[in-house]
Parts: sequence; structure tokens; C-alpha cells
Amino acid sequence: MTLSPKRIDHLVLAVHDLDAAGAHYEKLGFQVGTRNRHPWGTENRIVQFQSSFLELITVGDASLIPEHRPGHFSFGAFVRDYLARRQGLAMLVLDSDDAKADASRFAEEGIGAFEPFFFERKGHRPDGSETHVAFTLAFALDPNVPQASFFVCQQHYPEAFWNPAFQQHANGAVNVSTVTVEATDPARTADFLRAFSGGEPQGPSFLLRHQGRIDVSAQPGEGRLTGFTIAVPELAVVAARLRQAGIAHTGSAEAITISEDDGFGVRLHFEQMK
Repeated sequence: MTLSPKRIDHLVLAVHDLDAAGAHYEKLGFQVGTRNRHPWGTENRIVQFQSSFLELITVGDASLIPEHRPGHFSFGAFVRDYLARRQGLAMLVLDSDDAKADASRFAEEGIGAFEPFFFERKGHRPDGSETHVAFTLAFALDPNVPQASFFVCQQHYPEAFWNPAFQQHANGAVNVSTVTVEATDPARTADFLRAFSGGEPQGPSFLLRHQGRIDVSAQPGEGRLTGFTIAVPELAVVAARLRQAGIAHTGSAEAITISEDDGFGVRLHFEQMK
């Protein structure tokens, strides 16, 4: 079966202190949304771009978190257990037009035998008024990247979620362009990503829609998601903001990088839009 490439929908960034992480991303020049609470014990804040977003997430009430059980992946339990080890990029999420069909395909491909997970919550528009959003998720796992989870997300009311007013950032950020994966067996992870993303391999990368890309490299003993890249129109604007905020970074004519130690456990790159 020939699959169409998906796009990067969002990245789940697990942090111990949600407000401190939000303040850090605001210093970087991002517009960060207000706190949302999930009924399964996690809390998040969103940084939205044109067709992707960052989900800063933490555990709010651990007593509400359901455990994993056969056929059912617990989002809250994964975040809790990830944070017991480290902060960082915990989950890679691609878009879906039909999460139930994707869940069935993942089971057939042997990359995820989990029931689709539906949830809904109230959201807030830029003027503070409430709106309603709903999602269905289909999960997949790669044993060669054991410290990460992968899923696709179907948005049932996309018009209530995506909003140009939330996509205006002082640093000019436009989209998540690249996600980096370190795998214990890159060849097997390439097979997983082909089934998960529908993307076309180009060397060590998988090409997605909206000019997105997943880069894969070898990391013996510890497979995980290590970083991501944000496309911006002017690197000079980002560099000036980082200097003003006193945020450590390295830079070149092509990219600016903030290390894991200075980025809540995740390596963040900014690149000039192509």
C-alpha cells in the first residue's frame, strides 16, 4: 500500500516546571498559551505555528493518571515515567485524517497494537472566550527508540484550534521543520518511520509534507528524540533576542543552536527559511 507523507503536527516536550518552561520559551521569543488541564492528570501550554505546534507538558495530579494496560496506551503514564528519568522531547506527533484507520494500519504493520484514544476539552480564543476542541490519537512504538513515543493526531474541530492570532511570535517562528531521532538501530528505525510517517527516505532523513523532515542517527544504548528545528525568516532577529535575554547559544550563517543543558533537556535549532 502506498502511503501519503504526513506532516509534523506537534512535539510533546516534558518538563518538571511548566511555568518556568513557558517563561523560557517566551524569552526565546515565542507566544506561549495559557495552562490547560487534562482529566488524566497532565497539564500543558501550547506554542502554535502555521501547521505545527509545541506542547509543553507536565504532571499536574499524578493520582488521576491511568496505568498502561493491554491494548491501551496511557498518555499520562508515559509522561510521568519519562519525567522520572529526564526532561526533554518525549513524543513525536504527526497529523491524521483518520486516526482509527491509522491505528488499524499500525497494528497490521506491527508498530502499535493500541486502541485509538479520543478526548475533548475546552480551549480559549485570543480574546479569552471558550471554544471546544476534540482529538483522536493512534499510538505507535519503536523498540529502537525506547525513550520516546510516537502517535498521530486527528483534529475533529481544526477551525477551533488553529488561529493566526496564536501564531505571531516575536522571533518570527513559522513552523517546526525538523525533528532529530537517535536510534539504537537506525536501519530498523527507518523501517518504523516509513510505516509510521509515510515519508520518503532521503539518506538518513524522511521527508514529510509542509517541508517537514525527520533526521535519524545512531546512538548505541539509548534511543530517544533529541531535538527539533524551528524555521524563521531572519536568523539575525533570533540572535539579537537571545543575546538580549542572556540565553547561551552557538550560531552560524545557517543555524542557531541552544543546547540540551540550556533548553529543558532538548536541543533547539533555529534555521533560516528556505
